Amino acid sequence: MADFIISACSTADLTKEQFEEHDIKYIYFHYTLDGVSYLDDLGQSMNFDDFYKKMEEGADTATSQINPDEFVEFFTPFLEEGKDIIHLSLSSGISGVYNSATIAKDMLLEKYPDRKIIIIDSLAASAGYGLFMVEISEKKKNGATIDEIAAWVEDVKLKMNHWILVTDLKYLVRGGRVSKASGTIGNMLNICPIIEVNNEGKLIPREKVRGKKKGIKRMAELMEQHAEGGVDYSGKCYISMSACPEDAEAVAAAIKEKFHKIDGEIIINYIGTTIGSHTGPGTTALFFWGDERQV
Repeated sequence: MADFIISACSTADLTKEQFEEHDIKYIYFHYTLDGVSYLDDLGQSMNFDDFYKKMEEGADTATSQINPDEFVEFFTPFLEEGKDIIHLSLSSGISGVYNSATIAKDMLLEKYPDRKIIIIDSLAASAGYGLFMVEISEKKKNGATIDEIAAWVEDVKLKMNHWILVTDLKYLVRGGRVSKASGTIGNMLNICPIIEVNNEGKLIPREKVRGKKKGIKRMAELMEQHAEGGVDYSGKCYISMSACPEDAEAVAAAIKEKFHKIDGEIIINYIGTTIGSHTGPGTTALFFWGDERQV
């Protein structure tokens, strides 16, 4: 049985140390800030706080996905070492990067016909995608084969719940997800949308709450409603945030008050520069295993 590696895009929003600890290989997305190009390299070339501060000051941001040639360059050394590859991509409902990875796979199998390359659309994003990768890493360490992991991923990926609290609508307006008029009125009324990633991996507004405190409380209620086992949930829980650590800590505290069987600590990471280019500062996202996601 051939050895294999597991890999992801930088948009899994794990830290460099977490990627390394779990032996997850990763490839960088790209973003621009006021026309200057950067790698989404986990905050190494630009500190996350500096990045979000520049956004608050009005900097223009844009992102670009990984192209097939970059995937070829990334995958080739592993194939030359005689290793197979299972790669989970950022959700196809958010990016076309799954297609880039698939094109690269087809190109590489012509040169390495004896190798196995499995590309899977995670239908996940940010630290939900990261939590998924950590679970895969643990399965690999426990002896699961590449095919067993691929089958498990396809079986459970819609059970990775994503709930996202947005406290500043201007970045949704800038990205075209909310009209300028609705954004202005929403901010005046202190409206905080709660967004879910649905079964197609797309961001779908689900609720509106008045005020951050109610939003934080509602996030814990949604976890109670949707988590596997309700308040007896015993899986992992991750949170990601964009320059709002107090909000993330408040969500974590609300969850700890309700859930006493969570596997390990609640992990809080930054939303990285690719996804953060669209959410802007002030977003908190909650991830856990639960109900199968719907339309």
